[in-house]
Amino acid sequence: MSEQIGVTGLATMGASLARNFARHGHQVVLHNRTQARTDGLLAAHGHEGDFVRTGTAEEFVAALRRPRRIVVMVAAGAPTDAVVDELAPLLDEGDVLVDGGNARYTDTIRRTAELTTRGLHFVGCGISGGEEGALLGPSIMPGGSAEAYALIGPLLESIAAVVDGTPCCTHVGTDGAGHFVKMVHNGIEYADMQLIAEAYDLLRHRLGLSPAEIGDVFAGWNAGDLESYLVEITAQVLHHVDADTGLPFVDVVLDEAEQKGTGRWTVQSALDLGVPVSGIAEAVFARALSGHADQRAAARKVLPGPADGAPPVEDRDAFVEAVRQALYASKVVAYAQGFDQIAAGAVAHGWDIDLGALATIWRGGCIIRARFLDRIRQAYAEEPTLTTLLTHDYFRDAVAAGQQGWRRVVAEAVRAGVPAPGFSTALAYYDGLRAERLPAALVQGLRDLFGAHTYRRVDQGGTFHTLWSEDGREVQVR
Repeated sequence: MSEQIGVTGLATMGASLARNFARHGHQVVLHNRTQARTDGLLAAHGHEGDFVRTGTAEEFVAALRRPRRIVVMVAAGAPTDAVVDELAPLLDEGDVLVDGGNARYTDTIRRTAELTTRGLHFVGCGISGGEEGALLGPSIMPGGSAEAYALIGPLLESIAAVVDGTPCCTHVGTDGAGHFVKMVHNGIEYADMQLIAEAYDLLRHRLGLSPAEIGDVFAGWNAGDLESYLVEITAQVLHHVDADTGLPFVDVVLDEAEQKGTGRWTVQSALDLGVPVSGIAEAVFARALSGHADQRAAARKVLPGPADGAPPVEDRDAFVEAVRQALYASKVVAYAQGFDQIAAGAVAHGWDIDLGALATIWRGGCIIRARFLDRIRQAYAEEPTLTTLLTHDYFRDAVAAGQQGWRRVVAEAVRAGVPAPGFSTALAYYDGLRAERLPAALVQGLRDLFGAHTYRRVDQGGTFHTLWSEDGREVQVR
């Protein structure tokens, strides 16, 4: 059924979303701070649907029927605040403002509280899929009240990607839940890309394969359990040749990875929640390290690598398979950590987030879409209170099956001096989870000695402190 929607902010993502709404039969009222961008969209794509051109914010709001539904697609932070502050006084009780940018979820919580006092609905909405997804069908993660979702949800569902007849859009939870989930999605994306990069690096440096040959390897992997959007486009990038030089494209790109902040936000949030998302953290730190060009240049001149190097890899196919196993197992760890963080965030903020529903809507449209997300959906359907994905039968067995190759790859990377922080930290996390006893007991003893921070015992209840500077007696504190 045709509905009406307003879109303000017509840069790449906003314009693509506006066109998506129009292509699905909705009337789209357009607004942008600079009129030229609105006119440009209409000149290029006005034939695609029912667009309404407006100029000022007042004209924009006046062109919308009540209850008004407006999607804001501008940069996060101050620009979003500016647009919300401009539009809110022009709106009426019951109108809906949707922030479709990559806002920090704490900002969304704040904005929701402020606009609720005015009788307005505010929806922090994560949208994944980039320009292509926004146009052809993204994965959409809206937060906000149930009343707001009743007004905006059907519109969002109509333009979302569809997998097995199910739109990749679900009501995530109240206030900042949608942007929180999108933040963690992006954190998983960071980890996923870092692991893929490490697999490429090992295949190139230990086997001497060309980028195109490694692209063939990734294309083959994409036909199996590793099937995913990121593995698919990795093959595409590695096969690409630079037109100016004739060199592999990957060889003419500066090796300094940039970031827009969502990965850092994910790690900062995880630290606050006490959730070990080590795979995501290592991916963020790896990008940071890549950007320290001066330090890297200085280090290359003086820091030696392995004294004897590493012997050549004798069995090419076996090593390729070991890297595949390491990549799959490490990806499972990264996703498991991300879902752990979402579960912890839901408890901390009182959000009723359905983890299985998230796996369902991430199967299409979004950057981290992958075959095994359907396995994750099934896992939470079978065990709604699953403590960690790694203990579910399928993932337990899948990781166990690849464990030998995973360990070989990490050892090979260390022996050859090839950095593989993603693979290494994922394996350390796995071993930490399964350990009978961790050295944290010693850490607690040290904390008690230098700071009287107390400890608990394995054989009795209560909290204790040892009088280290006196006679070494133990006293029960509580």
